[in-house]
Amino acid sequence: MSYDVQTIRKHFPALAAGAAHFDGPGGSQVPDVVGEAVAGTLCAAIANRGVVTAAERRAGTVVAEARQAVADLLAADADGVVFGRSMTQLTYDFSRTLAKTWGAGDEVVVTRLDHDANIRPWVQAAAAAGATVRWASFDPATGVLTPSDVTGLLSPRTRLVAVTAASNLLGTRPDVPAIAAAVHDAGALLYVDGVHLTPHAAVDVTALGADFYACSPYKFLGPHLGLVAAAPALLETLRPDKLLPSTDAVPERFELGTLPYELLAGTTAAIDFLAGLVPGSGSRRSRLRGSLTALAEHEDALLARLDAGLAALPGVTRYGAPDRHRTPTVLFSVDGVASQAVYEHLGTLGVNAPAGSFYAIECSRHLGLGDTGAVRAGIAPYTTEADVDRLLAGVASVVSGKQG
Repeated sequence: MSYDVQTIRKHFPALAAGAAHFDGPGGSQVPDVVGEAVAGTLCAAIANRGVVTAAERRAGTVVAEARQAVADLLAADADGVVFGRSMTQLTYDFSRTLAKTWGAGDEVVVTRLDHDANIRPWVQAAAAAGATVRWASFDPATGVLTPSDVTGLLSPRTRLVAVTAASNLLGTRPDVPAIAAAVHDAGALLYVDGVHLTPHAAVDVTALGADFYACSPYKFLGPHLGLVAAAPALLETLRPDKLLPSTDAVPERFELGTLPYELLAGTTAAIDFLAGLVPGSGSRRSRLRGSLTALAEHEDALLARLDAGLAALPGVTRYGAPDRHRTPTVLFSVDGVASQAVYEHLGTLGVNAPAGSFYAIECSRHLGLGDTGAVRAGIAPYTTEADVDRLLAGVASVVSGKQG
């Protein structure tokens, strides 16, 4: 089924301002139905969850529908979906909970490819428990983290491995299933940061082998919050710190305080929107698979156009290997021009392609870019060929200005 980007764009009010948005990896623009769902929930009678009043029942329905929508998106179990303020907050919560069973001699593996939200919580939790941190590095020339880069660090004392499903800086997609198999053979758990992958692929957490899969709805057209999907049986074994009167049921025992019902309604609306990117029938899961497959084809075509255009510009350096399997994300710099200056110049042209390390500080340093990073351009469901051409023209004007 063909992907009609112009029809899809009509649902994004923010695009009327005229900017070409390549800032989706930091947070996507939002379709009208998501805003309507958030506003409708805020304006409806709602209360803490319960079964007595209509307002209480409405809150319960919103939560249940959001868990099921996420389960359909990730091929996960709805009873294992945990919501929180952000992926970072949830990862800190889970790191502290899991570290309760760690001690001296235990080991945790993290990678230099990851966003710091899937590094620092584990490093700090390990330090508090007296455990050892082992670091997996990637090839800075290609941006590739191979399974052996991770599995070579495993030992009988490994308790957890944290790895990204896709680098938010380079788009690199490690072979997570291969890593998962080795991690489980070692008797350890695998925590996967799926924030950057989820907007661009039909995810199946079981096929990935993720014990915990964390992502953020605001990266896939939804509102600002985070979530973790795990098997309910695994969650039952974990004892997080919680208030005495709060429920001990899974997954609620991990959700501290009242949930943001309006944001959960927006998450459901975002997932339904994704399921309808192309016409389809059947279950929401099957429609999501069809839509995300069509989206990937659209984004890959634009990525090839962007890669080729940047490669043709003198003095432009792209990081990572363009021919590698990755999300539609490009990190680049212009020789002799600070990346911040490139970002600011593009901004004056109505092209939003920010610069920085984007919290992937270890990755940026390993690439030799220090803490300042480079310019990142991410393609989203609403990106067009005209947007790509505007970005390329903007970078070309930087190059020509430098040469002049």
